[in-house]
Amino acid sequence: MKTIHEFLFFAIAGVCGFVVDTAVLYALTKALGPFYARGVSFVAAVLATWLINRAYAFRKRRSALTRRREFLFYLVLMLAGGAVNYGVYSWLVLSYPLVQQHLIIGVAAGSVAGMLINFMVSRFLLYRHTAGQ
Repeated sequence: MKTIHEFLFFAIAGVCGFVVDTAVLYALTKALGPFYARGVSFVAAVLATWLINRAYAFRKRRSALTRRREFLFYLVLMLAGGAVNYGVYSWLVLSYPLVQQHLIIGVAAGSVAGMLINFMVSRFLLYRHTAGQ
């Protein structure tokens, strides 16, 4: 039951990350293009989801790391799902004019594709210890 609770909060954090990701992407696309802007927006989304996940989804778990190291480890772990996320996004942007005109479609598809991977690495690698251990 705990894992379902954690996954629900992780999904809520993912929605917040999606909003951050999309907002930063649209803010930077004209200056950086849709691919470099997506790299920056991904890092912004990782920061947002880390803050939310450590406060809510995994609040009863510990990473045994300092906050700085925890964020860096979280960022590295998110690169697994991020690679899937970015791959789906890039494929859709390059393949479909509709997605080129509405980048949010690619962001959404990529986010869903990477979410399960990101949850698994967060839950079972970073936040694997309960608060009392």
